[in-house]
Amino acid sequence: MKTPAVVLAVVAVALTGCGSGDDSSGNDQPGKGKPPVTLATKNFTEQYVLGELYTQALRAKGFTIVLKENVGSSEIVDRALGDGVIDVYPEYIGVIAQELARAKKRPRTQRETYARAKAYEEKRGFTILRPTPGFDADANAVRPDLARKYHLKSTADLKRLGKFRYGAPPENETRFQGAVGMREVYGLDKLVYVPLTIERRYPALDRGRIEVAAVFTTEGQLLEKSKYVLLTDPKGIFGFQNIVPVVSRKVLREQGPAFEATLDAVSAKLTNNALQGMNAAVALKKQQPAAVARAFLLRSGLMTAG
Repeated sequence: MKTPAVVLAVVAVALTGCGSGDDSSGNDQPGKGKPPVTLATKNFTEQYVLGELYTQALRAKGFTIVLKENVGSSEIVDRALGDGVIDVYPEYIGVIAQELARAKKRPRTQRETYARAKAYEEKRGFTILRPTPGFDADANAVRPDLARKYHLKSTADLKRLGKFRYGAPPENETRFQGAVGMREVYGLDKLVYVPLTIERRYPALDRGRIEVAAVFTTEGQLLEKSKYVLLTDPKGIFGFQNIVPVVSRKVLREQGPAFEATLDAVSAKLTNNALQGMNAAVALKKQQPAAVARAFLLRSGLMTAG
């Protein structure tokens, strides 16, 4: 799918106008004097947290990081990377291997997914770094009353609903890891797609505007077990979604080994529990991503107070 020129123009304007003011520093400064690096994030809570985690850890090592938040969907951020507007961003290996690479065959394991994602990026002049132990996969959620009424435990069980409204971000309409896979693999041909911005999914589900919501498995809202039931994916259409920094190989050469090592050190700490806890702090407790990220980095020994 090609991104319209007007959308790219809007992205370019947005990239010049947003950023983060946090600038932590430590005693070890291997990044001091290196060229600035532009780090972007996509358009939802976990991405804002990831952007702050990577940015603050790098700044603590003396690297000059320009953080650009809320750039857009994977397709838009990937195009910005390819056009040289940004240098690095956090992405999910399954999204790269299947959606961005437009693969016709689904990878069957986490290792295969990672290898395909790396191969796709490297043929374009980029690479991916080490994956997080935690992973944020797409999934479907319903209200408990609906789950009880129709005995819903998996996405396959949605056939019992007959016609139903599926609320998801706009890009999910054409993604295999979305409406396409749900129709083709699970046979949910009575699915009625309802495009929603990411922040409107849970309110729409709460108010009965939709029966099924596309969610992310590490979202803080899913800690509220009395409000939402997460359906399993027995046919595996949502894939493996460990997080990796996608970065220009040119930038890695310019910044030196400490740049990659710092990103990998942050990624190594990002378990499912850590991700969901930070997401909940932002989405439910209304804390700022920068503050949540800083507290995590301090607790994890990845940054010192100062």
